[in-house]
Amino acid sequence: MDGSSITHVRLLVEAYAACFRFYRDCLGFEPTFGDADSGYADFDTGDVTLALFASEEMDAALDETPPSGVGRDRVCVVLRVADVDETAAELRRNDVELVAVPTDHPEWGIRTVHVRDPDGTLIECNEPLEA
Repeated sequence: MDGSSITHVRLLVEAYAACFRFYRDCLGFEPTFGDADSGYADFDTGDVTLALFASEEMDAALDETPPSGVGRDRVCVVLRVADVDETAAELRRNDVELVAVPTDHPEWGIRTVHVRDPDGTLIECNEPLEA
């Protein structure tokens, strides 16, 4: 995963519209994508983007239901990589289980693969889709 960098910290929220308004109106972050009704938004916070994503939509993207007794993911660390498929292969060689296999998300403009760290934190590796 040479050359990967953190691009986003994505908060996976249940109260999406209220959280959108909090980060925009109370903390003063300027939205660069999305609105209070979109289910996903990016905020300009400097070098790393703060993103909000409705947690049920993240569950649907992963095609995953949290195991019984385990709450939904609350955060996703997002890494930009040069090649999602090579990254997935490298992760597999290191015995990392993929939560979601490499997938194109044209509506997001990216190709992704999702894994978890040893403590269970959700990590997304992505690359832009070619236009």
